[in-house]
Amino acid sequence: MSSNTNKNADGLGTETLLTHHGRAPEDQFGFVNTPVYRGSTVLFKTLADLEAQSQPYLYGRAGNPTTTSVEALITKLEGAHATRLVPSGLSSITIALLACVEAGDEILVTDSAYEPTRKFSDGILQRFGVSVRYYDPRIGGAISELIGDRTKAVFCESPGSGTFEIQDLPAIAAAAHAAGARVVVDNSWATPLYYQPLALGADIVVHAGTKMFVGHSDAFAGTISTTEECWPDVERVRGLLGFYTSGDEAFLVARGLRTLSIRMEAHCTRAVELAGWLEGQDEVLRVLHPALPSHPDHALWRRDFTGSGSLFGIILKPAPRAALAAFLDDLQLFSMGFSWGGYESLCVPFKTGSARTAVPWEEQGTLLRLHIGFEDLDDLKSDLTAAIDRYRKIRLE
Repeated sequence: MSSNTNKNADGLGTETLLTHHGRAPEDQFGFVNTPVYRGSTVLFKTLADLEAQSQPYLYGRAGNPTTTSVEALITKLEGAHATRLVPSGLSSITIALLACVEAGDEILVTDSAYEPTRKFSDGILQRFGVSVRYYDPRIGGAISELIGDRTKAVFCESPGSGTFEIQDLPAIAAAAHAAGARVVVDNSWATPLYYQPLALGADIVVHAGTKMFVGHSDAFAGTISTTEECWPDVERVRGLLGFYTSGDEAFLVARGLRTLSIRMEAHCTRAVELAGWLEGQDEVLRVLHPALPSHPDHALWRRDFTGSGSLFGIILKPAPRAALAAFLDDLQLFSMGFSWGGYESLCVPFKTGSARTAVPWEEQGTLLRLHIGFEDLDDLKSDLTAAIDRYRKIRLE
């Protein structure tokens, strides 16, 4: 389950692409990495140049060599027509959805979507006259029954945020395209190394580049990659909204991308091992990791994915809040914090609650979301063993 043997259209392996593409030392006085370009004003030598506007860069908000280097690499990885780097994962989602709709239209959003996606859909799109309906993430081709004349986009996230359902993207895309709707996919979990939504029928792919692309928990970024047909709409919306990523942030994304393959392979291997180990712990009712044979969507994951990410969920036996506090507060290596994708392991409680409307979440246990970093695995197991013991002790009191 490694991307190392994959070849792109140029016949290069993924690791070679990550190492070399999107940088041009000969244009940067021999420096290996494209340096940080900071600037707003771009100068023109003559009136004819100003009128022609044929220079590579016209104004800083439209990008610079640092951002372009990242966009070129992501475009290759995704097999896309083009890519834009934007300030955050949420901004990539908002631009993508706004590029698909206008007042009076409708979008369908997976019930397992990242919570800020729901908040934007409910709080902004509906306010601007776009209807939003949520659907069962496991609906597959039956989504055709939900698609109407006003449906212009179907938003997917596979696996689902926090609950880790795998979606049948080819079936969803076929149904959406038959009705003239576009498909937008959040691919932050697997990255293009392990999942290729555009090849499976998606029209637009978005990433919270803050996570796996950056990889060091020290920068925000989002990316939007599209087919040729969708590109003009995405670029128009991005430009009108003024979303721009600085050279400083872009440089940190580029730094992270150079080691993405090695990091993803380590995250994948370690997370799968720890998830399998957790399945054998008495207090654990269920482990939510699609790479495990016990996962209900494992066969679908094996069909469409070549690897897995760092993130998965576990459901502990029902217990009072004091047990959860005992589990989390005294963790020594796992930290509590939002986001994920860095070298440090994280563990946070995950509440679905009102965030599930199409398919209510009926699990009675305590749901935790784990991101597996690069600490020694035996040390991580010891940390979790102690936490589980604390949880059990209070649960049984």
